[in-house]
Formats: sequence, C-alpha cells, structure tokens
Amino acid sequence: MQISILRLGHRLPRDERITTHVCLVARAFGASEAIYTGQHDNSLESSVSNLAKQWGGEFGIRYEKNYESVINNYKKEGFVIVHLTMYGIPLPEKIDKIKTNKKILVIVGGEQVPKDVYELADFNIAITSQPHSEVAALAVFLDYVTNSEPLKRSFSDKFKGKIKIEPSERGKKAISNKDQ
Repeated sequence: MQISILRLGHRLPRDERITTHVCLVARAFGASEAIYTGQHDNSLESSVSNLAKQWGGEFGIRYEKNYESVINNYKKEGFVIVHLTMYGIPLPEKIDKIKTNKKILVIVGGEQVPKDVYELADFNIAITSQPHSEVAALAVFLDYVTNSEPLKRSFSDKFKGKIKIEPSERGKKAISNKDQ
C-alpha cells in the first residue's frame, strides 16, 4: 500500500512542532511522503529529511503551494482521497472500503479547512466527533489502515537506518549501524 500525507495550512512559527509531528507519525506508520501547504519552511524539510536519513526508511517531504492541484494530481494517479475531520463519518464504518485501495492520500488540516476539501475528498473520516489533535487522528487512522503492522517488531526492521532501537523492558538501547 502506498500512503501519502497532505498537511494543509502550515503556519510559522505556530505549526512548526505539529507539522513535524505529523511527519514523524506518517513516517513511523509507513507513509512514503508528506506534502505540506501554507508557508514554505526549509527548516521543517531539513529536519524531517535528516531524521529519515538517520533512522532509515523511504520518506520524503516537499512543499506545494496549491492543495487543490495536489489532490487533483493524486486522484489522476489513482489515489483515494481521505480527509481526516471530526465532522466526518466514523472510521470503523468506512475502514474496510478504504483498505480496498492500494494508494491513499490522507489529508490533515491545520488552520480552518476550506470547504472544497470536503468536496474533493472521497472520504471525510472522523476519528472521533470531538476536538482532538491532527497528529493523534493520523496515528489512529494509519494504525487502522495498516492493520497495526507498524506496532510489530518485523515492521521496524524495514527502516535500516544509522540508528536502530533494540526493544527493552527497562532502559534505552540504541544501536548504531555504521554501514548505513
């Protein structure tokens, strides 16, 4: 399955940490890229790219000015468009239909989401119908759509970065892979 994330309306300095966390969750849960709109942020791109180099895995980040063209281009490439919003249909009611797709573009908002996003999306999905974090919503959605594979040890083996965590009940154990 190919998963891409579209983060709407990145604002400096307000969203620096949140957008970074959206990217961290996206990468850790198996997405291949994050696209963001709003204000261009070289620091965000550098930070996320450096993290992917250190920890491994295939993950890219890029800025696009126009979210509509991103959505329309991904639709043309056969992606199903899933917008995460507390105003949507509860995830459990649509997850089986969403999982039938091999390519998914997940939209997470920032500032007020424009009305046309709701119209352009194939699915407007609610993680809950209560105010919550877009980072949490993305993590829950990706967990559902990937059948919890990112929570398994074998999934973490795909990252093959310069740093790897060795699971431990107590303490912290990181292994440095000098070959990467």
